[in-house]
Amino acid sequence: MTEDDDDQDRTPEELREEQAEKARDERRHAEGATTEHDAVTHDRRSDKAAYLAAKLAERERSERESGEEKGE
Repeated sequence: MTEDDDDQDRTPEELREEQAEKARDERRHAEGATTEHDAVTHDRRSDKAAYLAAKLAERERSERESGEEKGE
């Protein structure tokens, strides 16, 4: 089973939580970085994870609203 297969088995909420945690972890790594290069790298990773978490939250809202419109 690949990582992509795992992603398909998890809910958007689980994926969002994972990305939010990854963003926090990368932020901590950036704050503790010993070189500017490491700090920039971890900042970028944190920003990317935060962006993905936001997009997954948006997807959750959209799916919830779509379900409400259909009367589910």
